[in-house]
Amino acid sequence: MKKEAINTQRAPAPVGPYSQAVRAGNLLFLSGQIALDPATGQLVDGDVREHTKRIMENLKAVLEGAGATLDHVVKTTIFLTDMGDFAAVNEVYGSYFAAVPPARSCVQVAALPKGVPIEIEMIALLD
Repeated sequence: MKKEAINTQRAPAPVGPYSQAVRAGNLLFLSGQIALDPATGQLVDGDVREHTKRIMENLKAVLEGAGATLDHVVKTTIFLTDMGDFAAVNEVYGSYFAAVPPARSCVQVAALPKGVPIEIEMIALLD
């Protein structure tokens, strides 16, 4: 099976040896995103709601770079450093999925890159 790297300038550039996403057949695997501003490469200011919004916009941009939308997403994983942030994250995250929301896991982790409170990754099914 052939795999193809997906990269867009509308999302933060990878800071290591990984792609923003990889297409394998009709599946698209999006790398975890933290709340980096794609224009500056810097973390956004604000609380976990602002971080979640930036992450979702970054993921949306990667999906669009592959010719997909959030409607193509079938599975997400949310990593939180504090499960106390769950309700705030859930509110913002949920606003991005109008129709059938994807399957989801949410786990608490000890730490995330750059000390951020949240990271989200996705899997999408392409046409």
